[in-house]
Amino acid sequence: MTLGASITPEGIRFAVCSSSARRLWVSLFDDSGAREIDRLELNPEGEGVHALLVPGLGNDTRYGFRADGDYAPERGLWFDPNKLLIDPYAVEVDRPYQYHWRLAAKRNEGADTSSLMPKAIAHSLPKPQPPQPPLFRPGGLIYELNVRSFTRLHPDVPEAQRGTIAALAHPAVVEHLKRLGVSAVELMPITASIDERHLPPLGLNNAWGYNPVTFMALDPRLAPDGLSELRDTVAALREAGIGTILDLVFNHTGESDRLGPTLSLRGLDARTYYRHMPDGRLANDTGTGNTVACDHPVVQRMVLDTLRHFVRHAGVDGFRFDLAPVLGRVDGTFDPEAPLLEAIAGDPVLADRVLIAEPWDIGATGYQLGNFRPPYLEWNDRYRDDVRRFWRGDAGAIGALATRLAGSSDVFGGAGQPVSRSVNFIAAHDGMTLADIVAYEKKHNAANGEHNRDGHNDNLSWNSGVEGETDDAEIAKARFDDQRALLATLFASRGTIMLTAGDEFGRTQKGNNNAYAQDNAITWLDWAGRDRALERYTAALAQLRRAFPPLSDTNFLTGKAADGMEIPDVEWLTETGAPLGEADWNDPGRHRLVMILGDSHRGRLAVMVNGDRRQCVFSLPLRHGYEWRPAIDTRAIDLARPLPGRTVNFMIERRAAGKAHAGKGS
Repeated sequence: MTLGASITPEGIRFAVCSSSARRLWVSLFDDSGAREIDRLELNPEGEGVHALLVPGLGNDTRYGFRADGDYAPERGLWFDPNKLLIDPYAVEVDRPYQYHWRLAAKRNEGADTSSLMPKAIAHSLPKPQPPQPPLFRPGGLIYELNVRSFTRLHPDVPEAQRGTIAALAHPAVVEHLKRLGVSAVELMPITASIDERHLPPLGLNNAWGYNPVTFMALDPRLAPDGLSELRDTVAALREAGIGTILDLVFNHTGESDRLGPTLSLRGLDARTYYRHMPDGRLANDTGTGNTVACDHPVVQRMVLDTLRHFVRHAGVDGFRFDLAPVLGRVDGTFDPEAPLLEAIAGDPVLADRVLIAEPWDIGATGYQLGNFRPPYLEWNDRYRDDVRRFWRGDAGAIGALATRLAGSSDVFGGAGQPVSRSVNFIAAHDGMTLADIVAYEKKHNAANGEHNRDGHNDNLSWNSGVEGETDDAEIAKARFDDQRALLATLFASRGTIMLTAGDEFGRTQKGNNNAYAQDNAITWLDWAGRDRALERYTAALAQLRRAFPPLSDTNFLTGKAADGMEIPDVEWLTETGAPLGEADWNDPGRHRLVMILGDSHRGRLAVMVNGDRRQCVFSLPLRHGYEWRPAIDTRAIDLARPLPGRTVNFMIERRAAGKAHAGKGS
């Protein structure tokens, strides 16, 4: 039985699920959405479904639902027919959400809310696209971006198109993505969301979109042309060899805690759609005030229908699940074999899609890194933290760095798993930018209006002697070199890697590590002022990663040669070319290592890591008939030589024209 607004030859069939409401209506509005022209009661059809076929209606009909029943928030009942409710299955809304206190008013205290609410727009969905396999494969490069901030200041994109999904298909944008070797863009939430109630009084709004109301309808500010805009952009990117991954939020909604607005699910059937504590309070495993009940069959169906919708009608490669343990909570406890997680992975439409979990929420047992089952990839915050610690200069970090470079077998190699599911990243939307990691030792979030209390306090960052902006040329050069080293580490890491948009050219948020409410120059990418030298270096790293497949291989390293081969898949050496021994691994003062990756067809690649401020000449072992050559010609990309120390250099093995000679690198 189809839920939502289904257009048929006879009219529109409206259907919605509520097991607690006594009465439900569909409210119909004029073409402007301003005037309610009819209110029709839905008929119960069993299993909580209420439906009605309304003859004579068709495309572009604007509508909303209303529900009545007990009003007892302490028991999870919020029924109020004065609250206009968005259809959970709406595929389009006619305008953005705007917070108003009356949306959160108690029953009989806030008057009718239809003038404050967007209206759902009924549409016949386009014909499903023929199934195509995802372009993205594990081991590729994911490019995380915020649709609005990414092109808001892009000089080559027409002004009217900036900040929209369509802008991602602009030739200048596509060329930039191709130059970086992007396998798939990961779009931060693009579904319609609402500001948290504390933001409007501060003159701020939620710029990230992690506060949805429903799950299918796109934000009209990001997709003025609706679903077709997403569909066309995905197709254009696919033609360029780039997949599209959607970051979706199924863990909570913008209805917040018991003081929040009633917009959709709460007003229809809060006890079905949200988890509640035994005492009737809303569960809060998300830090947002509510938690979606992903163990309820009605919610599971809604999540699956949403995912299928974006695959069938937009052709996306896959999904990243925000606070993914919520999807696996059964009666409040995480289960890696939870019905919803298994249903997604086993669904005929979804089984071949890219599935990425953010493996933590804030609830009890919420940290689940490494505990999802294949095929789910997982954001790896241990990679982020260990790489930052190493380059900050922390003692005893060399072993952890090697483990992260090699795919984090300590996290993902349990139960004999041979393949890493790690998504390696150093910076993401949440936290400091890559450039800020090397320029700010502390967060600077005053602009968020919370007196710098929000955001993490421990950023594992450093500033090279001056906090923030500086005119000191030597400090500026040290920071540039540190960014190079961080990027090189990322691109040298086995498995999937993720780069956040703008980190390839030094984007800054001025030390703000929680810029979710900054829809302004703090988050808008400064294309005119980007660091082109760093951008060229990132492109060179991407080219090397493509040219030497062992860098992106997801199989765990063994240190042994494959059958019939003479070179092992990896060697771990000191700067002198000697194997790292137990004493070396345990030396807290060691900040240097060499990782030599071997490939039966392409020879060897040496990754020389010097985390010391002192310069060092590395010696590499020789093979008869081969020589070591620089894998990246920094002169060809007009890149200045780094300051002594704090570098990652690459040497690749090639057949020697004459006699083999010792390899040297610094």
